[in-house]
Amino acid sequence: RDRVSTQSTGKKSLEEIIKTQTGKAQSLAGQIWNHTFYWNALHPKGGGKPSGKIAEAIDKSFGSFDAFKKEFDDAATTHFGSGWAWLVRDDNNKLSVTSTHDGGNPLSEGKTPVLTIDVWEHAYYIDYRHDRASYVKAWWELVNWEWATQQLKH
Repeated sequence: RDRVSTQSTGKKSLEEIIKTQTGKAQSLAGQIWNHTFYWNALHPKGGGKPSGKIAEAIDKSFGSFDAFKKEFDDAATTHFGSGWAWLVRDDNNKLSVTSTHDGGNPLSEGKTPVLTIDVWEHAYYIDYRHDRASYVKAWWELVNWEWATQQLKH
């Protein structure tokens, strides 16, 4: 059968399914959660360099915004196949960059997502064709730093 069993997922939240399930249930929950998170992390008046708490956290973890941006760009542009590049924080509030495939989500690894970029072709193909690097460059003009800062508080 191709269906996800409601016996294993029941009334769990998407976060609980991502953290406790594997296979199709985790992937489907991850896709819903990831896309919702992605859209919240964008704003038409976003972009630019961050300020405040998120800027301080980035500087502390990466040394500078430029160093973070290079690492994030590399993760997003060199990710093979479909997936996501993430800025995440650990339990010690240290930020790092990671990537996941398909419906993967850092929550399943005990990390807290702060920002993400969708690097599935459906996210950029119509506007950018095979030029993922130009899509990533344009994404920086929409980053919702206020949203990212809120993710540090959780």
